[in-house]
Amino acid sequence: MAQASAGKTPWFDDATEAPLLAEYARKLDSFIDAISDAVVESKELAAQEKRVVDLMKEVEPLLSPEAHAKVTRLLCEVTAYDLMHALHMAGKARPKTVFRG
Repeated sequence: MAQASAGKTPWFDDATEAPLLAEYARKLDSFIDAISDAVVESKELAAQEKRVVDLMKEVEPLLSPEAHAKVTRLLCEVTAYDLMHALHMAGKARPKTVFRG
């Protein structure tokens, strides 16, 4: 795993360059609570969206225009990755045989 530098939580593994954000997300109390019953309810999803929006509103004013552009792209790329990963996993979970009832 990557070493934290200057008090920063590393975003990727130094050896593999694999992103570590999903690993950190799985340890969030809010995530653990939401998936504890294996069902993500609408209210849990709404609460997560509110946490994201609140953090974005907190961080956005701290960014220079250049940093804002890069963080915006990063957020979009991470979101695209998460969506692609979910679709990939859903595709792998589909049965490989065709029902011929």
